[in-house]
Amino acid sequence: FQKIFNRLPLPAMEKGAKRQRQPQESCVPVTILTGFLGSGKTTLLNHILSSPDHGMRFAIIENEFGEVGVDEKVIKETSEEQLIEVLNGCICCTVRGDLSKALKRLRAKTSGFDGVIIETTGLADPAPVAQTFFVDEELRRYYKLDGIITVVDAKHVLEHLHEEKPEGVENECVEQVAFADRILLNKCDLVDEETIEKVYKAIRGINSNADIIRTQHSQVEPSKLINIEAFSLDKALEMDPEFLNTESEHQHDLTVSSASIRFEGELNHQQLRMWLSELQQNTAKDLFRYKGVLAVKGMPEKFVFQGVHMLFNGSFDPRFRWSRTEVRECRLVFIGRNLDKKALEKGVMDCKVGVLRFKVGDAVEANCEEWIQGTIINLWDEGNPYRIRLHNGEECFGPVDTDEFVRKSAAGSGIAWQPISHGPWWEQPGASSGKPW
Repeated sequence: FQKIFNRLPLPAMEKGAKRQRQPQESCVPVTILTGFLGSGKTTLLNHILSSPDHGMRFAIIENEFGEVGVDEKVIKETSEEQLIEVLNGCICCTVRGDLSKALKRLRAKTSGFDGVIIETTGLADPAPVAQTFFVDEELRRYYKLDGIITVVDAKHVLEHLHEEKPEGVENECVEQVAFADRILLNKCDLVDEETIEKVYKAIRGINSNADIIRTQHSQVEPSKLINIEAFSLDKALEMDPEFLNTESEHQHDLTVSSASIRFEGELNHQQLRMWLSELQQNTAKDLFRYKGVLAVKGMPEKFVFQGVHMLFNGSFDPRFRWSRTEVRECRLVFIGRNLDKKALEKGVMDCKVGVLRFKVGDAVEANCEEWIQGTIINLWDEGNPYRIRLHNGEECFGPVDTDEFVRKSAAGSGIAWQPISHGPWWEQPGASSGKPW
């Protein structure tokens, strides 16, 4: 978990029946933010935290499934007045008791704050999290559950909702929709209206009461999510009579796991993106989520990326710059089914920056649709190992320090040019950049 304090705008409170036994003014409202992997929860949280329209202050409890925190790096640098506490694992089972402890520690500080937002991991069932606020007497005195907000990925949700699980294993995506008080149908720009209608129908088949808000990039007015007094214990018990049974157990799909990689040092992000492209081509269906914050050689900004199945987005964000006193490191997390953790670690570490083969002034040949002779004129230029001035007067980058891209000059002799067998990222469907030369 991470407890992050931030000043936020004060939304107008929607009227609604008070469903808590404790007096409203004595309880801090809590919002549970849930949704399957890659749906846009952290993007929504950052949107709420950065909203300039009001003046609320929240304590944020951030939960990540992997052993290495990535989202906390992003949230920490876009928020102010922070107090961070990190604890990784599944909030609905393995670290559920730690949620109660964190909330109790937090109580002494919540007097200066207007609410608590809990962002669960994408593999969490929100019901046990919500149950916490009704079965613990101390928490009942100081907190009230305001609402469960579920973010839904319009492009991928149907395959997760319809996925057949082994007997006794719950479908977390279904549970997240079922217990929602508000549903954000996100990424609507990535699908057509026919798909959206299918998603609406599937959601309404599970939850006929929750308001559905269509969004892109998780952009929504915070007042539609905060202080809505939407959670009803009666409805929760009607849907699940065992809701308050602390002895009931739920089982996750044991084929789904995470692989976390963290090390001090720098990566060649061009090489990493090529490797990720291969990974997508071979394992996209089972690759639910992958994300990272990277130190890239030669770049002052951090490279922040995230992906869901075949979709990938990454950039150097000017908001996230390496300070002079900060240790340059890389953090990556992969979540999916039947992950080959050793292969993932090797693929990442193969992209770690090492000693370059050439220096400024060396004569080389560059693979620019044909082998063209040139001279190295700069090292680690815009994140590329080499900038090369070709003999025809043009310049190009050598994005990876291998013979597939840059080789020792042979005065016109040597093996013939060959297409790059791995299918580089800039040639993949949907790539946002052209060739790196």
